[in-house]
Amino acid sequence: MELYLRVIKENYANFNGRARRQEYWMFYLFNMIFMVGCMVVDGILASMEIPGPFTAIYALGTMIPSLAAGVRRMHDIGKSGWMLLVALIPFIGGIWQIVLLATEGEHGENQYGPDPKTANSGYADAEGDILDNGVLK
Repeated sequence: MELYLRVIKENYANFNGRARRQEYWMFYLFNMIFMVGCMVVDGILASMEIPGPFTAIYALGTMIPSLAAGVRRMHDIGKSGWMLLVALIPFIGGIWQIVLLATEGEHGENQYGPDPKTANSGYADAEGDILDNGVLK
């Protein structure tokens, strides 16, 4: 949940830098949980003949952070954020995008910024423990 909130609060429209696999997939997991929750609420409201706008509002509110997290994830593997468009290719595009999103990030600094797994970036140590300015949280 902490990584979901970090994407929403601190990196809402941040398309620069890199995002670890854990950050991306935890954001994706909680995003899907909240989306299903909104659909359930909309379904309950629809049964009472009240149109439920919760899913649309939530989807619009998280569209930019979802794209930003995906772009930063592509940056972590050394690809341009435009590689997210590979999902538009029928059949193979979606599979290839999942492979890219699940690929381990490049070690060390790349053209998009420092490695988010290193202690120097103030994000996490080599074991993946979250750090705050080099201090274990």
